[in-house]
Amino acid sequence: MTLEKYSLGIGDRFARQGKAQLRALLQAKALGANVVPVWNKSHREHTIIGTAPADVRAEADAAVAALAWTDAYYVDADHIGLKNVDLFLDASDFFTLDVADFTGQSASEHDIRGFVDRHRRYVGELSVPGIATGFAITAECVEVAARKYLLAVQEAGRIYRHVESAKGAGSFVTEVSMDETDQPQTPVELLFILSALAEEDLPAQTIAPKFTGRFNKGVDYVGDVAQFAKEFEEDVALLRFAIGEFGLPANLKLSVHSGSDKFSIYGAMNQAIRRHDAGLHLKTAGTTWLEELIGLALAGGDGLRIARDVYRSALDRFDELCGPYAAVIDIDPAGLPSPAEVAGWGGEEYAAALRHDQSCAAYNPSFRQLLHVGYKVAAELGVRYLDALAEFEGVIAANVTENILEQHVKPVFLG
Repeated sequence: MTLEKYSLGIGDRFARQGKAQLRALLQAKALGANVVPVWNKSHREHTIIGTAPADVRAEADAAVAALAWTDAYYVDADHIGLKNVDLFLDASDFFTLDVADFTGQSASEHDIRGFVDRHRRYVGELSVPGIATGFAITAECVEVAARKYLLAVQEAGRIYRHVESAKGAGSFVTEVSMDETDQPQTPVELLFILSALAEEDLPAQTIAPKFTGRFNKGVDYVGDVAQFAKEFEEDVALLRFAIGEFGLPANLKLSVHSGSDKFSIYGAMNQAIRRHDAGLHLKTAGTTWLEELIGLALAGGDGLRIARDVYRSALDRFDELCGPYAAVIDIDPAGLPSPAEVAGWGGEEYAAALRHDQSCAAYNPSFRQLLHVGYKVAAELGVRYLDALAEFEGVIAANVTENILEQHVKPVFLG
């Protein structure tokens, strides 16, 4: 199973917007961007909402059938490890191996010494086509990379072999996630991560490194855009070098996680993949859930009441909801409106505060981030929330499709 050049991870918390999401990719294809969908949902999200991986597969299959989609599509076991991967085996054909908890933990001294010895040929000056300056590599550089990342790669190998034993070689796509770490990987560290993956016989088709800057949920990139552009382009060039150097899959490409709404870096990403004729996997997730809230607010009536109720409850449960996402949100409590203020808003006012339009004075990034992590509140509304999604499907679907096409696919894949 070979992942296509361009792919988009499309999360859907409540599994109701599959057709609206896919419609955006059909429209993108008509414009010349062939981007395949990868429906993703993590074990944490399933647990909070009360769904199962089979629900994601059913949503994807139904959307594909309804819209007569004839290209490939995938269902991602998102951020899994050995503790929960078995839950995803039947429904998934794309596995994101999350080994962040093993990053920074040291492999055995025997394994580290062996890795360093096998890579002594790289000690010296290394030149990588597409990167302007060379890299001065020492044995110490190799050892530092091994101590930080070798155990994590070995764990990825164990997860991969477990999936392979259940599903069969070549029957699924593998992604390795290295993004949820404290520090970005240097190009030299990424080089040796890729070498270690090859030694594990792990045929990764995408890898998600950690980049400089903050990738907060549902809001724009925070950081030095020029530095990100440099890192991204160097990583693209490094992957091409590693494919030939280590015999990794020819379609290996970068994956950008928490990629929703990172508008300020989309231009740099587009330029790099065009310049190098490279592939890309852009992973979006919670913005579809936010488009549902926007659609409910704009629909008025009970839709607007639900949107207000969700915010009130999310604010009341701020610590509970924000705690698990503390590393990927930056909310200013002083910038959050009171429930009484929101209760006085009409649908347009609610939507303006929530919609990610930085040119709009009413846009409130703290409001948006709190609601991004507040989907548990909607899940607890049960049939009231799901019935509202069905009742106001038209306005919600239009928002979902427009968000994916105009805000994400066009700037990243079309430029």
